[in-house]
Amino acid sequence: MRLNRLRYRITRGGFLFVTALALTGAGAFLSGNNLLFLVFSAMMALLLVSGFISRLVLAGLELELLLPEHVSARMVSSARIRLRNLKRLTPSFSIELSGSSILKDPVYFPLVPGHGTVEAAVQIVFPRRGRHNEDLFVISTKFPFGFLHRSTTVTLRRETIVYPAFEPRVGMEALLDSIYGEIESHSRGDGRDFYRIRPYETYDNARHVDWKSTAHTGNLQVREFSRDRERTVEVFFDRRIAPGEQERFEELVENCAFFAWELCEHGEHEVRLWIRSQRFALALPEEGEIYDLLKFLALVEPIVLLRPDETDPSVEDSADPANLQIVFRVTDAAGASFSEIHSG
Repeated sequence: MRLNRLRYRITRGGFLFVTALALTGAGAFLSGNNLLFLVFSAMMALLLVSGFISRLVLAGLELELLLPEHVSARMVSSARIRLRNLKRLTPSFSIELSGSSILKDPVYFPLVPGHGTVEAAVQIVFPRRGRHNEDLFVISTKFPFGFLHRSTTVTLRRETIVYPAFEPRVGMEALLDSIYGEIESHSRGDGRDFYRIRPYETYDNARHVDWKSTAHTGNLQVREFSRDRERTVEVFFDRRIAPGEQERFEELVENCAFFAWELCEHGEHEVRLWIRSQRFALALPEEGEIYDLLKFLALVEPIVLLRPDETDPSVEDSADPANLQIVFRVTDAAGASFSEIHSG
């Protein structure tokens, strides 16, 4: 952390006290009354002591932000703030932490003991995806008398990778439903693992009839088995955009992140996911986990095409026509939507 210079702001109580101080001083000098001089001196000493103590309170403080391992943009996450007092004997009183763009609400520490540490639970929200290298916080105090609001800025330097937001957009849930339907229909077949018992249909093989269930229900029932080979969902994420389409690209990144997260973490079936992009390829779960993909999407940058006719034919060819193929792409300005999604 790096402490910056101290700043002062007079409070309403401090303004009233300074006004009273000025009136008392003027009365003392105009009247020559020793009692007024004594009161004026005491008030002046009180103001000076207030400034000295508040400066001492803010000195020697060290701030640490403890973030969760995985953080997404625009999503409220629980974290912890750790405030350490490096002064050996002198405690710090009435410390308020605020000012950061990621901190939802200010945090108040009534007491930080000398050579001690206090922690507080906080809610944080990162406004955007990507690599965050530093965060700016404001540490302030009105101690001891509330005449001055003394503050200093603290820069925390640490690298945090923030994933794209997982907010569903129009069309994405419908796409997921269609993918689940394809996987569900594909999961039934002539494999060896038992899947379910269901009513007989005209195309079913007679050797799959379950006579015990048939006798129990009075209708023909068949045993259904799962296929041995899992269905692979192949995703191509196209980084190519035209100039001025950065905002659309950010929406596309969030769409892809939401799709992959829901498919891998919340789907009813285990899914093999193969995602490809320019200079990137990852097969899940063989070559990594979903967080490796989210890290790529957190840091990915668009490829801005200077000519509309530029192409990259090597990236969209499917390795297996049997795969479910999804394409995430920003359309041109004449397109009806900001992305094109195709399933094969």
